[in-house]
Amino acid sequence: MIRLTRLNGSEFYLNHSLIETIEEAPDTHLTLSNGNRYLVLEPARVIIDRIMSMQAQVLRRVTHDSSLKYLQRRNAESYRPFCRLERD
Repeated sequence: MIRLTRLNGSEFYLNHSLIETIEEAPDTHLTLSNGNRYLVLEPARVIIDRIMSMQAQVLRRVTHDSSLKYLQRRNAESYRPFCRLERD
C-alpha cells in the first residue's frame, strides 16, 4: 500500500494494485478498478515512484534470503520425482 494525501491534507493508504488510471489535471485523479475515484495532491510521477519503490521492497523481501530452511529440499542431489505411467 502507498501513502497518499487528499486535497484537504489528510493522509490515507491505497492498495496500488487497484489503480487503473492516473490523470493529471490541475489535481491528480486516480481511478480504481472498482470504479472509485480519488483526488490527491501528489503528482503522477511521485505516485509511480512510490509504487515502484514499494514493489522493489516486496521483491527484496522475497529474494533476500534464499537459504530459508523451509524452502530447501532435503537431499536435493538424490531427489527423483516419482511418476508412474499407466499403460493400457
